[in-house]
Amino acid sequence: MSKVAVVYWSGTGNTEMMATAVAKGAKEKGAEVDIFEASTFDNSMLEAYDALALGCPSMGAEVLEESVFQPMYDSIKNNLGNRKIVLFGSYGWGDGEWMRDWEDELYSIGANLLGEGLIVNEEPDDDGIAACEALGAKLV
Repeated sequence: MSKVAVVYWSGTGNTEMMATAVAKGAKEKGAEVDIFEASTFDNSMLEAYDALALGCPSMGAEVLEESVFQPMYDSIKNNLGNRKIVLFGSYGWGDGEWMRDWEDELYSIGANLLGEGLIVNEEPDDDGIAACEALGAKLV
């Protein structure tokens, strides 16, 4: 059975809603799924998982959240191995540059990224939730 960790940071609850839907999609495909806020996940926990869904909204000048998510991500990014990875996050402005930069970084270190990250403007609607569930299913 596939083990999936959904690790996210959310300020307003939008990315948290996405994380819950990503987890649901993976569970419906038969995976064992654990959801973590970024502050509770670290490098020592990676070994237990075959796949990761990483979620962070766009902050400031289209960057990852800097006080909690970025340090956690920096601690794991070079130890991802062959784990399947998907990215997701919400945004309120801009054009998704933060997600493209994040994808580029993961590709540059040879991570097993399964396609483009999923971005949703503000709170996910029904289509956004369905897209999140489909993203989770991709990990299994």
